Amino acid sequence: MKRLTPTSLFAGALLALAALGAHAADDAKKPPSEKQLKQQQLMKSCNADAKDKTGDERKAFMSSCLKGETAPAKTAQQTKMTTCNAEAKGKTGDERKTFMKECLSAK
Repeated sequence: MKRLTPTSLFAGALLALAALGAHAADDAKKPPSEKQLKQQQLMKSCNADAKDKTGDERKAFMSSCLKGETAPAKTAQQTKMTTCNAEAKGKTGDERKTFMKECLSAK
């Protein structure tokens, strides 16, 4: 019966590590998928919204935000658009277009 020597075991371990390292290098070169990009954007948004929170409060907020339970805060422009759109209800055509332009440009 043949025995494996410590040298052959060490050489085998090095080959295995080299193969794993090459595989990891291939993974590092791949661009992120659409799903990963969306998750990264969500993480940025949730992180920005949680800047004033600390400790357990922050953990709870981040957990619910990343699950989609807490919507990221709307920007001022998004809030203005929602308000103007609600006020423009019932208006159509050029009248609506003019109203929206004035409403959105108002400070």
